[in-house]
Amino acid sequence: MTHSLVGATTRHTHPVGMERRLAAILSADVQGYSRLMHEDETATICTLTAYRGLMASLIQQYRGRVVDDPGDNLLAEFPSVVEAVQCAVTIQRTLATRNAALPQHRQMVFRIGLHLGDVVVKQERIYGAAVNLAARLERMAEGGGLCMSGIVYDHVITKLPLDYSPLGVWVGQDVPTPVRVYRVRLGATAGLPSRRVRAHHTPTAWPHARRMLRAVLRYLTRQGKRA
Repeated sequence: MTHSLVGATTRHTHPVGMERRLAAILSADVQGYSRLMHEDETATICTLTAYRGLMASLIQQYRGRVVDDPGDNLLAEFPSVVEAVQCAVTIQRTLATRNAALPQHRQMVFRIGLHLGDVVVKQERIYGAAVNLAARLERMAEGGGLCMSGIVYDHVITKLPLDYSPLGVWVGQDVPTPVRVYRVRLGATAGLPSRRVRAHHTPTAWPHARRMLRAVLRYLTRQGKRA
């Protein structure tokens, strides 16, 4: 009696109901959501519902798919990294226009992170390190702006004329290699001044700043020696 090793390997690698694919991942959340809810729950929920519907419509226009939207978060995937970034820019600019009609203290500003990587798909949900990294990048973004990984930047820098600026290299315990991080600022639509945003997010996005800085310096030193 013989057995097919190819068939056995395939069944082991691709469990029933699961698949792998490369996807551009968009992760978004509301900056200052807790404050908005504390001040006026009803108004915040109404604004969030309206903005979330608008975002879902734009994501669909750019051939993306909303994967999940718990609380003030939204996770989406796209087959094209260029269209994912275009969609993110359109979302931020559209919401900035909507926010202009609201009192400043009631404006709802989103942060968006973008990454390109391999994901595991099961029952229409996506999982994996690439999804987690997109969420990390989201927390590094300014309100009304975008943060993207180096691989996203490399794909779009020659295709989309945006205001890119490097933030440095991010090193995490669960990330095997340093990740280049880039910010996209959208001018007047970027929301709060960058100084306030950096001060607000530094404890969350960079919890071990000194250790990270030492790791970055070691990495850059090694790269310099290789060059």
